[in-house]
Amino acid sequence: MLDILKKTILAGVGATVTSKEKIEAALSDLVEKGKISADEAREAAHKIAEDGKKEFEEAKQNLSESFSEMLQKAKVASQNQLESLEKRVQELENATRDNSEKD
Repeated sequence: MLDILKKTILAGVGATVTSKEKIEAALSDLVEKGKISADEAREAAHKIAEDGKKEFEEAKQNLSESFSEMLQKAKVASQNQLESLEKRVQELENATRDNSEKD
């Protein structure tokens, strides 16, 4: 399952790089044709980059929430739960040892 998530994320990163290259090429083409100025192209590139970062952060947050929900549904113990259980076991072992020493 983690492998699938990893591949999905890497595919998204690859698509982002490809899209960036295509956007830069399209903006350069528009500048060369005189349709927009170099300043306008820079502004457009900056806006597109900012929008992309925002979308990436939202997607990352959604993925994190979805992953947490899947783990909860799978009934997988969290690190905190394991640590709590280890502490309880240690306390029980100590109590048992103390009772044995009293006898």
